[in-house]
Amino acid sequence: MESDIVTAEQLDRIFGALADPTRRAMLAQLAHGESTVNALVEPSGLSQPTVSKHLKILEQAGLVSRGRAAQTRPVRLEAAPLEAAARWIDHYKAFWTTSYDRLDTYLQDLKGEDI
Repeated sequence: MESDIVTAEQLDRIFGALADPTRRAMLAQLAHGESTVNALVEPSGLSQPTVSKHLKILEQAGLVSRGRAAQTRPVRLEAAPLEAAARWIDHYKAFWTTSYDRLDTYLQDLKGEDI
């Protein structure tokens, strides 16, 4: 995710990865610092192969990366794809802000009619 431009395919992978609660829990754990696969297995109650499959999906979305440190391959959170997804969502903020403003105006009008 080196470019500021995010393709539809990249967004699909990011949101697809975020759609699963197990993967979101892994990202939350990784937000506190890098971890090993075994450390990610413990709180999930899942098998190591299952956790590895989830990590592969997160890697394909660019949300995590694996390094090399001696005998381990630490997993770390990569924030850039999350920022890209947030920018995409933020693009629609004007729409929902306008909608809420119109609703607020409508509710104020209703209150005025009740008096």
